[in-house]
Amino acid sequence: QVQLVESGGGLVQPGGSLRLSCAASGSISSINTMGWHRQAPGKQRELVASINSGGSTNYADSVKGRFTISRDNAKKRVYLQMNSLQPEDTAVYYCSADVTYYTGSSFYTVNDYRGQGTQVTVSS
Repeated sequence: QVQLVESGGGLVQPGGSLRLSCAASGSISSINTMGWHRQAPGKQRELVASINSGGSTNYADSVKGRFTISRDNAKKRVYLQMNSLQPEDTAVYYCSADVTYYTGSSFYTVNDYRGQGTQVTVSS
C-alpha cells in the first residue's frame, strides 16, 4: 500500500556532495516524521537526520553542519543534501517515514516505514 523509493546515491570523492531523494507513494493519508538512516558494513543502523511535518529537524552529531534534510509535503518527498562527504559517510542510506495509509475505509499507521536503500560510497 505504501512505497518509499530512494534515489541519488553513488560514488563521490572525499569533500564532494550528493543529494538523496525519497518519494513516498500509495494510499497515503498523512506522513508525520520522515528521516534518513544509514548502515555501514559491520555497523549498526544509525539515524542521520529527521524532519517532522512542521519542518523541525534533528541531526546526528557526526553530520551536523554538513548535511541538510528537507521535505516537500505536497510531493511526499524528503531530501538529504550531503556536503563535505568523508569516507566514513560510506553506507547504505535508507529513507523512513511514519505513515498513515488506508485500505478501503480502514486506516493504519506504520512508524518507521522504510525504503530499500541507496548506496553512498565516498572514496578517492
